[in-house]
Amino acid sequence: MRANQELPRVIPRVAPALDPGFRPAVLANRAFRERARATGRPERVALALEQTDGNVSHFVTEALPADHPQAGDNLFYIERIVKFLLWSRGGFRIYVDGPKALAEGLAAHYRDTAIGRFDSNLVGERMFDRPIEVLASKDLPLERHRSASLGRHLDGCRLGFDLGGSDRKVAAVIEGRVVFSDETTWDPYFQADPQYHFDGIMDSLRKAAAHLPRVDAIGGSAAGVYVNNRVKVASLFRGVPSEVFEKRVKGLFLEVKAAWNYVPFEVVNDGEVTALAGSMSLGRNRVLGISLGTSTAGGYVNASGNITSWLNELAFVPVDYRPEAPIDEWSGDRGCGVQYFSQQCVERLLAPAGIELEPSLPLAEKLKRVQRLMERDDARARKIYQTIGVYLGYGVAHFAGFYDLENVLILGRVTSGPGGDIILSGAREVLRKEFPGLARRIAFHIPSEKEKRHGQAVAAASLPAIKTV
Repeated sequence: MRANQELPRVIPRVAPALDPGFRPAVLANRAFRERARATGRPERVALALEQTDGNVSHFVTEALPADHPQAGDNLFYIERIVKFLLWSRGGFRIYVDGPKALAEGLAAHYRDTAIGRFDSNLVGERMFDRPIEVLASKDLPLERHRSASLGRHLDGCRLGFDLGGSDRKVAAVIEGRVVFSDETTWDPYFQADPQYHFDGIMDSLRKAAAHLPRVDAIGGSAAGVYVNNRVKVASLFRGVPSEVFEKRVKGLFLEVKAAWNYVPFEVVNDGEVTALAGSMSLGRNRVLGISLGTSTAGGYVNASGNITSWLNELAFVPVDYRPEAPIDEWSGDRGCGVQYFSQQCVERLLAPAGIELEPSLPLAEKLKRVQRLMERDDARARKIYQTIGVYLGYGVAHFAGFYDLENVLILGRVTSGPGGDIILSGAREVLRKEFPGLARRIAFHIPSEKEKRHGQAVAAASLPAIKTV
């Protein structure tokens, strides 16, 4: 299936300065659907993704008729759609109401290919405790959604932390007022001993707690999937052997909670806290938060102002369909969000920009060098940010096909400094020229420098409710 990538490779009207080969998924999908409709008899394909707690999400699209000469392209198109749904919404059971060949092809993909098995393992088995299964069905389960009114609590004395791949942030908050914030560089990705992570988290919390008369509650955000404060999947612990992960990492935050006398404690995916921070600061809902950090974090606040049971792991969603798109080193897939909205993207664009840095430098240090160049209005650095802005514009247009969104908030280290404004300017230009309807509907937001660097830790502090007697 991977070799048959015959979807239209549409040249974008706004080309990324440093990546002229970029072929946005949103344009390929649109062109494919137009081709299907031009036949006069497009095949309706309805999909449902089921989670272990009974939540079900639906998605409907169109494909070429089964007897069309290019009907073989349907499988690649549907697999990319399902890939997006798996990592944005989550689930282990996929129902397909459409041509039988699509369900059979998807089942073979998750069973027989390395990329499919990666998704089945991480999303199916590790997040939802079951391998992915694909069912052909004309009778899809009813759509069901659960959302949580988590956060927005600012009473009392609180600690909030945010764990990233290159730094950890912490804030001390009294009655909604930040009295202390701090950022510490660390390197968690490939540490084999989770004691490193535990000690780092405790060190940050103790620093912040020294500025409070007491600690009433602790909230945290971190890359990964967390259920009842237990770690399901998290890139921060990628270096920990599986047997140690099972014994120590899964309950690591329960261990942290115990160390703080079992005060109300909540840890949530960092993307969700990104969206929550945006909703709180903007006073608006239907917010998609995108954090451009070491990796890419996403989160969503719905029309009711709540976070949902969706995963919103935008690092893994496909945004570029060209066969030679950059490879995500973890999943092995091409064209995934992490290569376009993160420090990894900045590193990838160094050579095309003509910037030479020592290969051994950490990602965070390479970004700092680019930011210093941008402060001097270096044309090479400007092209990096312009390129990311184009990626973001087409990416947001793609996301709008899967999310009910009106506001996009971007955060993260990549957006710090003047480069952040260039990124937003590029994204807005893409929507104006290519998607005028979305340009009128979607507003981009970027917080102040202080909010960008520490806003997530503050929003995280608001996660737990303090029980009153």
